[in-house]
Amino acid sequence: MRVLMLSTPVSTHVQPLVPLAWALRSAGHEVLFAGQPDVTGTVRSAGLSTVTMGDWFHADEILRATLPEGKRLIETRGRPTPEEVVGSTRVWMSHTRYVLPDYLDFARVFRPDLVVSDMLEFGAPIVAGVLGVPAVQHRWGVDPYTAGAYPAARLALQGVCRRLGLEGLPDPAVLLDPCPPVLQLPDALPGTPVRYIPSNGSGPVPSWLRADRRSPGKRRVAVSLGVRTLELGGIPHVRRLLRAFDGLGDVEALATIDEAYRERVGPVPSNVRLIDPTPLHLFLGTCDAMVHHGGAGTALTATAFGLPQLVLPQLTDMFDAGDRIAAAGAGITFDDAAAQDDPERLREALTALLDEPGYAKAAAELSREMRRLPAPPQIVTDLERLVG
Repeated sequence: MRVLMLSTPVSTHVQPLVPLAWALRSAGHEVLFAGQPDVTGTVRSAGLSTVTMGDWFHADEILRATLPEGKRLIETRGRPTPEEVVGSTRVWMSHTRYVLPDYLDFARVFRPDLVVSDMLEFGAPIVAGVLGVPAVQHRWGVDPYTAGAYPAARLALQGVCRRLGLEGLPDPAVLLDPCPPVLQLPDALPGTPVRYIPSNGSGPVPSWLRADRRSPGKRRVAVSLGVRTLELGGIPHVRRLLRAFDGLGDVEALATIDEAYRERVGPVPSNVRLIDPTPLHLFLGTCDAMVHHGGAGTALTATAFGLPQLVLPQLTDMFDAGDRIAAAGAGITFDDAAAQDDPERLREALTALLDEPGYAKAAAELSREMRRLPAPPQIVTDLERLVG
């Protein structure tokens, strides 16, 4: 069968689709991604075929335009309310009107049997509805969006759908959910479980990792806050976070900090090693815990490796990810800027994650639960039946 994959124009939104795309390819199906330049480069780096449509979207520039100099999102906005989280999806409803004509023109030529997208690409079910084929949507992780966003999208896109001969915005035939059930929000729309396979990009194994030798008696913590945190006013925050490792004599940290930001981050404690951004799945197996921003892919990758997590969220669904990890007993989260910037509180949290066995036990159970979910090749069989 022919499968058309679509994604909102953010690279981290398309990455969860990559394992499913390769499972489809391995089963002999034709897979083609269509999207804006923001995502097609990511897809090509995963070895998959693309069609580029439209101009760059530059989602980060939209966020940056609202930030005072030197401030990050949590400092200016605080923790968003559930209504604000759902409201943040309206940008993708407006975006649908922009990309839909190109999507439809191409889809009528390509003639897919199935349309697959991330969970907020509202154009995908419209394309599928017009062509009369099933639509499948794929969550990123913890999902505070779709239960409220879909009713809003039906209203916002009602006119668009009617002009195309649809009664309204079609529901996806399947909503795939890579989040272990205990982590998913209790009021999230029901989804079809699929095992999360880490998809953090590709690249060579760095030389430091090939020669890596952990010091005897040392425990290792990965620190990865995503490029967006640094780009959006987070350099002082990262500086304070790395300072929290000072005095933890039996702990070493691996912090993914791009070379472009290191001078501004400044000196770091002797037990902190700054490394280039590296696919997390290449080195998390050497770690005992992880500090991150609550991004869906990062949180689920740390979960897959069974690591206790310190979550320092910055916007929207990141707060829910931190809440759910903490509620499962597998981590600690700080959801206000003051706590996130307090090296002493951060140091106490790191010590707790490493010293108190309950966190490691809960994290290991989450990892086992994730491995029990159906792998993407099993989902492909279900999709083949769906297309029929």
